[in-house]
Amino acid sequence: MGELLNDEIYADVVIPDKLIPVFESKSRYKGAYGGRGSGKTRTFALMTAVEGYRLAEAGASGIILCGREFMNSLNESSLEEIKQAIKSVSWLNDYYEIGEKYIRTKNRRVAYAFTGLRHNLDSIKGKSRILLAWVDEAENVSEAAWRKLLPTVREDDSEVWITWNPENKGSATDKRFRQVEHEFIVEMNHNDNPFFPDVLEQERLNDQENLDDATYRWIWEGAYLEASDAQIFNGKFVVREFERHPTWNGPYNGLDFGFSTDPTGATNSWESDGILYIEYEACKVGLEIDDTPDYLKDNIPGIEKYELIADNARPESISYLKRNGIPKIKACVKGKGSVEDGIAHLKGYKQIVIHPRCVNTAKEFRLYSYKTDRLSGEILPEIIDKHNHLIDSLRYAHERTMKRGANTKRHRATAGKRTYR
Repeated sequence: MGELLNDEIYADVVIPDKLIPVFESKSRYKGAYGGRGSGKTRTFALMTAVEGYRLAEAGASGIILCGREFMNSLNESSLEEIKQAIKSVSWLNDYYEIGEKYIRTKNRRVAYAFTGLRHNLDSIKGKSRILLAWVDEAENVSEAAWRKLLPTVREDDSEVWITWNPENKGSATDKRFRQVEHEFIVEMNHNDNPFFPDVLEQERLNDQENLDDATYRWIWEGAYLEASDAQIFNGKFVVREFERHPTWNGPYNGLDFGFSTDPTGATNSWESDGILYIEYEACKVGLEIDDTPDYLKDNIPGIEKYELIADNARPESISYLKRNGIPKIKACVKGKGSVEDGIAHLKGYKQIVIHPRCVNTAKEFRLYSYKTDRLSGEILPEIIDKHNHLIDSLRYAHERTMKRGANTKRHRATAGKRTYR
């Protein structure tokens, strides 16, 4: 049980014990890093609302800024996470006014703002006083973004909160907030979360059984990501910014439908000189079919104008999207061996370049793996059916190019035989 403390206000909220000292203290920087299921994001979302309550009751006026490196739309922000946190606590739910695209205290003193730090921070920083800034998924925040953000959070007693899953030792976030000691930035993993759900425990045990040790420790124990031969695309891709050239081939748009716990995932990609460029993604768990057309359009510009190849297992969903704003959607073909063929095709590119805004795509490329033997560490010829929804969308999108490539190879082989005859 944690307490919000100042001279006059006491309010009880339930948070993991390890984070109580963080929020009981005043500090310029507060944060948590670590593996999946630690409760860090949910706790920090909740505590932004508690802090907003404290500030508003103390007479302060301004905004709570919630940022990520890239944010194309509110769907990619912390908006929904904060809404759910507020609704979970009755006195916070009574204190805030929550709309479809906004959260603010009913006395209008404190409001939330959401932004992408790389390109959109300038549009917000001059409009209101930033009382608190929370940066979630901070691993990929660039040094340039940190240099721009931190001086804008300059009110007396203002704070910057940071939550992230570590990946690269030496990233801008790692250098600033992990390699330099900060008293109230702590490591949080699943064993620090008293509310760790059973469904995640089953996933953790499955990953412990099937993944190589380095990948398992990155997902669940906050370790840096180490390259592994079990990772299917190890050494094949890079994450960097690029500008699309008019001469590139494409676009190649693909869609994989989600279910209750799996995301609906779509990608937009291009090809040039043997290099595959992934420019946009759309990825959301629990996306209702009624909301899918607008979500796709919001996250992949112009997707309605070009052919979109979707998973053929959901013909009713394809039919719905065709009638409701995505007229060029078509079903993929698939077939026996299509997964292996698709992987081979993607690995056949000289390089795969993923734009940094495609956070979920990059994560899948890091995690998509072959099974390993738990005792010997031997890599097995079996693909783990996880972390592949956006990769599946790429396979569907490039069915056309795969077929052309296969036909070309067969033609060349036949021509060769005839020549030697």
